[in-house]
Amino acid sequence: MMSFDSPDTTSRSASPSATYSPAEGSLLKRMSLPVERFFYRHKNKLVWIHGVMFVFFLAVVLVPAFLPDPPETATPITHFTTFANYAMWGLWFPLVFLSVIFTGRSWCGLLCPMGAASEWANKKGPQRAIPSWLKWEGTPILSFLFITILGQTVGVRDHPEAIAEVFGGTMLAAIVIGFFYGRKKRAWCRHMCPIGLLLGVFSRIGAVQFRPKIKRSGGDIWTEKGVCPTMIDLTRKEESRHCIECFRCVNPNAKGGVAFQFRPPGREVEEIHQRNPNPSEIWFFFLGTGVAIGGFLWLILPHYQDMRLALATWFIENQMYWIGDPGPSWLMAVHPERREVFGWIDFFSIILFMTGFMALFAATLSLTTAMATWLTGKLGAARSFKARFVELGYQYAPIAMVSLIIGLGAELFNGLAPLGLTDEQIGWVKGAVFMAALLWSIRLGYRIIRNQGVAARLSLLPLAPGILGSAVVGLAWWPAIFGI
Repeated sequence: MMSFDSPDTTSRSASPSATYSPAEGSLLKRMSLPVERFFYRHKNKLVWIHGVMFVFFLAVVLVPAFLPDPPETATPITHFTTFANYAMWGLWFPLVFLSVIFTGRSWCGLLCPMGAASEWANKKGPQRAIPSWLKWEGTPILSFLFITILGQTVGVRDHPEAIAEVFGGTMLAAIVIGFFYGRKKRAWCRHMCPIGLLLGVFSRIGAVQFRPKIKRSGGDIWTEKGVCPTMIDLTRKEESRHCIECFRCVNPNAKGGVAFQFRPPGREVEEIHQRNPNPSEIWFFFLGTGVAIGGFLWLILPHYQDMRLALATWFIENQMYWIGDPGPSWLMAVHPERREVFGWIDFFSIILFMTGFMALFAATLSLTTAMATWLTGKLGAARSFKARFVELGYQYAPIAMVSLIIGLGAELFNGLAPLGLTDEQIGWVKGAVFMAALLWSIRLGYRIIRNQGVAARLSLLPLAPGILGSAVVGLAWWPAIFGI
C-alpha cells in the first residue's frame, strides 16, 4: 500500500545494486531512445498542444448544446453536432483506451485539456494542502461511479446538453480542484479524475514505462517534492498508474533521473507482486466492470422493464404518484422535443439496475478470485491470502478494458460498415477482439500464479476460477458483441 508519510527521501542513499542497466543493443532500447530524445527536446512545446486541445474540447462539448438538432440524414461531415458526438464516442472514447496498450497514459500528459487546465489554475490559486478526503484511494472510484451513472440518467450518449453537463462539469471540477489544492501539482489527475483512474489502472498492461535509472528501495511513495506533477517519488517509482508521461523527469543525457522504456505489454501485471499492487485498483475492476455492463444492458434487456414496472406498481399502490413525474433536466433526460422524457421512476430504476449489476459482478469476481487465491495457498504459493488476492485480481485487466471498448465504444466498430462489412461480420470482429483479451487475461493469470510460487504442472487448477470469472464478463457483454 502507498504511504503518505515521510515525503522527503533525499537523505537516503541509493543502493548500487538498484542501478538500472538495460541490455546493450536490445531492440526495445533502440526503439526507446529516439522517442525519449524527441519528447525531451520538444516537451516545452506541449503547452501549445494543451491550448489547442482545450479550445477543441470546449467546442465539441459546449457548441452542440446551442445548435439546432441535426436531421436524421446528418453525417459527421455535414453537421457539427453529429461530428461532435462521433468524435466523442466513435473516436476519443475507444481510441484513448486502445492507446493505453501501446503508449500507456500518454493522453493524460500530452493531450488532456482537463489536466492541463487544472495545472494552469493551480498557478493562480492559494495552493492549499491536499486534504485527506481527496487523497483517499476510494475517491477516484466514487468519481468514476458517479459520472458513469449520471451519464446514463441524463442520456450523455444521445443529448448534447448532457455531454455539456457531464464533460463540461468534469472540466469545471478539474479547474476548481486544481485552483485550491496542491503546490504546483496536479491533485485532480492524481486523486480524483475518473478518466485518469481508468487509464492509470490499464496503463499497467501498457507497452511503455518510466523507470528510475538509479533506484532506491522502499516502494512507491507519495511526495510533493520534485518535478513530478502527480507527486511520484521518482527514485522509488514502481508502478505506471500515476505516471501521466509528461516527460518532465526525463533527460537522456543525465546519469540519474528517469528513463523512458518500451516493454512487452502486460509485463507489469505479470510482475505485479513487485510493482506496488493496490487493493483499490482491484475494487475498481470489480465495481467498474459491473456498473459499465449495467449501463449498457438496461437499454436492451427485458429484465429492466420488468423491474421498472414492479417498482412503479409498488409506488402507485402506496399512493406516491409523483414517481411518474419528470425530474430536473440536470439529473435526468427531459427532452420532449426528442420524444424522451425520464420520470423519477426511470431515474431510480436506472440507478438500481446499474448498482445491482455492480454488486453482482463485484461479488462474482470476488468469489472467483478468492477461490483462486485459496487454491494457490493450498498449492504452496507464497505471501498472505490478502496479498495473493490483490495480485490475482489484476488478471482481469485486459478483459475489463476491452469490455468497455466494445460495449461503450461501439461507434468505432460501426465505422467498419463503410468498408463493406455486414452487422454479422462486425460482430465477429468484436468477438475476435474479445477472445484475444480473454486469452490475454488467462495468460496474465497464469504468470501471476507462477510468480506466487505454484508449480507449472499445478497452475491450471487455480487458473480455472479466473477463466470462469472472465467468461462471466464475456457472457454479460454478449449482446454488445453480437447485438442479440
